[in-house]
Amino acid sequence: MISSRPWADPQLLATGRLPMHAVPHADRLPLDGTWRFQLLQRPTDAPTGDWDEAQVPGVWTMQGTWDHPHYTNVQMPFPNRPPRVPDENPTGVYERSFELPEAWTGKRVVLHVGAAESVLIVALNGRDVGMSKDSHLAAEFDVTHLVRPGGNTLRLTVVKWSDASFVEDQDQWWHGGITRPVCLYATEQTHLAQLAVDAGLDEDLATGTLALDVLVDWGDGEPDAGWRIEADVDGLPEPLSVDVPWRLPKTEGPGDWVVPGPPRRGILDLQSLAAAGALTDPEDAARWREGEPIIRPPNIGQVRLAARIPDVTPWSAEVPALSTLRVSLIGPDGGVIEQVERRIGFRRIVVRDVELLINGQPVLIHGVNRHEFDPRTGRVIDPADMRADVVAMKRWNINAVRTSHYPDDPRFLDLCDELGLYVIDEADIESHAWYNDVCRDPAYRAAFVDRVARMIERDRHHPSIIAWSLGNESGYGPNHDAAAGWARRVDPSRPLHYEGAMKFDWSSDQTASDIICPMYPPIGALVGYARSGQQRRPLIMCEYAHAMGNSMGTLGEYWDAIEANHGLQGGFVWEWRDHGLEQRLPDGTLRYAYGGDFGDVPNDGTFVLDGITFPDRAPKPGVWELKHLASPIRLVSGADAARRGTVVLENRDCFRDASWLRGEWAVTTDGAVDASGTFDVPAIPPLGRSEVALPGFRMPGGGEGDRQLTLRFLLREDASWAAARHEVDWAQVELVATGALAVGHDGWSGEVHLDDDGLLQHPAFAAPPSLALWRAPTDNDRIGGMGGRWAAQGLPSLTRRLDGIERGPSETVVRATWTTAAGIEVPHEVRLARDVRGRIRVTERVVVPESLPDLPRVGTLLALAPGHETLTWFGRGPHETYPDRARGGRVGRWSSTVTDQLVPYVRPQENGGHTDVRWLETDGIRIELDQPRQVSVLHLTAADLDAATHVVELRPRPETFVTIDAVHRGVGTASCGPDTLPPYLVATGEHRWTWILDGGTPS
Repeated sequence: MISSRPWADPQLLATGRLPMHAVPHADRLPLDGTWRFQLLQRPTDAPTGDWDEAQVPGVWTMQGTWDHPHYTNVQMPFPNRPPRVPDENPTGVYERSFELPEAWTGKRVVLHVGAAESVLIVALNGRDVGMSKDSHLAAEFDVTHLVRPGGNTLRLTVVKWSDASFVEDQDQWWHGGITRPVCLYATEQTHLAQLAVDAGLDEDLATGTLALDVLVDWGDGEPDAGWRIEADVDGLPEPLSVDVPWRLPKTEGPGDWVVPGPPRRGILDLQSLAAAGALTDPEDAARWREGEPIIRPPNIGQVRLAARIPDVTPWSAEVPALSTLRVSLIGPDGGVIEQVERRIGFRRIVVRDVELLINGQPVLIHGVNRHEFDPRTGRVIDPADMRADVVAMKRWNINAVRTSHYPDDPRFLDLCDELGLYVIDEADIESHAWYNDVCRDPAYRAAFVDRVARMIERDRHHPSIIAWSLGNESGYGPNHDAAAGWARRVDPSRPLHYEGAMKFDWSSDQTASDIICPMYPPIGALVGYARSGQQRRPLIMCEYAHAMGNSMGTLGEYWDAIEANHGLQGGFVWEWRDHGLEQRLPDGTLRYAYGGDFGDVPNDGTFVLDGITFPDRAPKPGVWELKHLASPIRLVSGADAARRGTVVLENRDCFRDASWLRGEWAVTTDGAVDASGTFDVPAIPPLGRSEVALPGFRMPGGGEGDRQLTLRFLLREDASWAAARHEVDWAQVELVATGALAVGHDGWSGEVHLDDDGLLQHPAFAAPPSLALWRAPTDNDRIGGMGGRWAAQGLPSLTRRLDGIERGPSETVVRATWTTAAGIEVPHEVRLARDVRGRIRVTERVVVPESLPDLPRVGTLLALAPGHETLTWFGRGPHETYPDRARGGRVGRWSSTVTDQLVPYVRPQENGGHTDVRWLETDGIRIELDQPRQVSVLHLTAADLDAATHVVELRPRPETFVTIDAVHRGVGTASCGPDTLPPYLVATGEHRWTWILDGGTPS
């Protein structure tokens, strides 16, 4: 019988549920599609005869029901203490009919439900089958005795809130429903029940080691003799074979298995001598071999097969070499009763001192956290989308993924095996709202162990998994240690990972984590720890570089620290994708929704929008930074060698040479190509360097301008994740720098057109230039507190007071004071001049007072009249860059439109900037800068961006707004992590900058 309230008993994990396993039984009847459905207010309500329809897999919160998605981060969506849940508890009842295949008559039949949130209750043909908890692992039930020939009716009841919700309090949308496929499968009564695969490498890193545990189950029948397991894998000269134990050895009397002596040695004596390694007497050893099965009997149906396979190709993310393991169950008559295949890879994972070694190498982890998310379905992921995720990660040079914060669909892990990603597989445990309670509650002990154990039992054959995670943000208590003990006993081949165990002391003794895996540490903490002499384990950040909105500042400095300090091995950026759900408004507008947009209270607003990609998987600009820093090839020589046409390249890969790449080179002046060619990337050994001469290289003579050598590294041949000529990365070195813009007085006069307030007039202007001290706050600015401080300082609203105008023969000087809405005064001096071509030179000087110690920017805002849409600039691009996130943008001449400069962050904010800009042009207007500076060009003002709550609310203006910054604050990651570094802050005191406005025809 199923408990009357299974959703309110944390010690009740399942009834009737089969053990988790990794056997891919092939004879299946899919049950996905349209089901009859009704959504009840509470689980105690009885279904009515009024049925709607719902898609399975699917969440009802995204299928037009009265129950909507709900977003919280730390807090629970209801106020109850564990394990109590609200009485009002949405409950979905799914029902469908199916025909039992005739060929299944007499076979064992199993129901498989891939995942359901959060309690699944199963009935078949009006009979109770069982119940399961754990929203992200499959539940299976033997329904052999309940199915009938012909038509059958299956009912799945899913209860949204339960005691399990308190250990599934992840930073994501709350949904309800069935999120992975549902099917029936059939086996013979005697069948393969479990596979446990350990495919490792010997110390020589070339000999594969295979340990295979297989469990045979006889179903309703009694075990009998004659069954055998055969296993074959690529590289074995012949299959492995072993008989299946079917009964315990006959127990002899207490005086048997004795060596008479003198002195007499009984079986317990022999056992102790063997355990001590002191069983040296041949007669003793022979008797022990005979007696050991009595004192240590085999498990019925359990066999182990082991082999050593020479000269295997080790599996790694760089070279994901897979072998096919075939396991056959052979019946007493010699026939094959069942055969299954698994793709496996041989690799060795060891924590040694302060390094995590994969196949002997301390691989740097350029990782990303990934929730299962789709903007249309919520949490139901199509296999094509899973592949698209992995392919995109490979194209962005990401080499690792953490399955935050639960085990992913096993098909995703198959793709990581196939295409090559390292995986930290995380158990479905997070009790963030009750951080220090649930982990110590004995009532939840079994749930912790069960969730870790079932994950390992399902996934341990995947070579991509390099560590098991005990969950996320759940404090640290004995429940974690219980789960860790189970994991270490069952799979000693992988280390354990859990941030909560080492959260407050990175050098502490550890039983629950072999990796120091902090969240969002400042760079100083990483470096200090690595150099403290107290480090005892490898450090891999489980979360860092919080990618919320316009973010990921100082990522380059993180990697400078990682590469410079032994024992630091990278980390996982938070996270892969913005969780903006598609929402159709009453007027037909389609937008991406965040917390609160569905009337969900309480909620955590925009904090769900923190991916390196947008909800549709389009890349945010920060992805380019991540890709460049994770490059597998790097230019390590400088300008002197480059001017001679020689470069030194470093292969950053650990397991493959660099010959999979080909190269292109180009010399440019102010972004225009002077010379170009191709070159072969030699077979630089892993982690090695090589000097390469660029064929046909020539250094153009004469002329002025900034000159760069740019290298592009492309795929030589098609790969499983990209076509040939995909750009893997680039490198750039400055050959000639022009330096500051020549802004001398020769040929310039002070004859400029000013209005009565001393403001510059020009036919191209929609409004005179003004001082810019504010930006539309980024998510980091708002959540980090800077946005509120800037508002309190009155930066969004400035007023200007003219202090005086001085006209001279070579320039006109205008002095003014800008006053913030809070009354803070900022002196501003503008020196203007005009040359015979009509160009206008503007030199500005601002003195930032001590009362404004942390401005977002100091610069000039130009409002150009309607009609400016094309845009060309020479600087970093083509994507958005900011001072502390600029390494991923290369210097070049880029063309776009003003409209396309808007970066569509779901919650609008400062965007579209470009770092190190020397000049820009837009439809007849050219602006040259005295030195490389931060520039943005948009059809929107900062006030427009700040006023909007969703990007679809923005209404581009016909005017074009050009902002030229003398200095611009870095973006940092302060919404969840460190602020930007001091070099990227806007200092008080004097700032000067010069720009030249040319109204002639663009060159």
